[in-house]
Amino acid sequence: MGICNSTCVNSRNEGNPRQLGDGRLGTSSDRARAESRECGGVFQTATRVSQTRARLTELGLTLPLPPKALAAYSPAVIRGEWVYTAGQLPLQDGQLIVSGLVGGEVSETEGAEAARIAAFNGLAAISSVVSDLDAITIAKVVGYVAGVPGFTGQPNVVNGASLLLAEVLGERGQHARSAVGVTALPLGAPVEIEIVARVDTSATRGIADSA
Repeated sequence: MGICNSTCVNSRNEGNPRQLGDGRLGTSSDRARAESRECGGVFQTATRVSQTRARLTELGLTLPLPPKALAAYSPAVIRGEWVYTAGQLPLQDGQLIVSGLVGGEVSETEGAEAARIAAFNGLAAISSVVSDLDAITIAKVVGYVAGVPGFTGQPNVVNGASLLLAEVLGERGQHARSAVGVTALPLGAPVEIEIVARVDTSATRGIADSA
């Protein structure tokens, strides 16, 4: 792909693009287009690539499409500066990766992996209403764990979700959390994850959507 190298760019084009007006890179748009043609390249405006998208690529992860709602609700909604997800199940390609009760048919390790997948689906749900995940900071995670009577390892299971959010978002993934034991969950899922995040609208300016 032909992109102008530094030898083709006039020194007047090397200033901070955020200090310049729209449609300019330190010179007139006509001159910029002419220089681009001279270099045999593609004229590009200055944009910032999403750090979260880059991190997902680094981890070898692809954000899935938000799971479809099972009834009359939305996977995620924005209210003011806050985004709330519906409860997310450990679904991949529309199917549960595991079903049953933790401490019974499902091991604690399998439950933690299910929580990780559910949290990843939560990020997908958030991305359906927030244009770039760089704009979010996780505030609260609630994890529901369906376990056998007497099972008390809910925090270890929900920790799978917490680790995934920290891995993808770094400090913005740190959050308060509740881990709640229940007798059963929809579709026989062993875990369900809800996420509350704050949205910083200023963080979406100048983002290049690489999805």
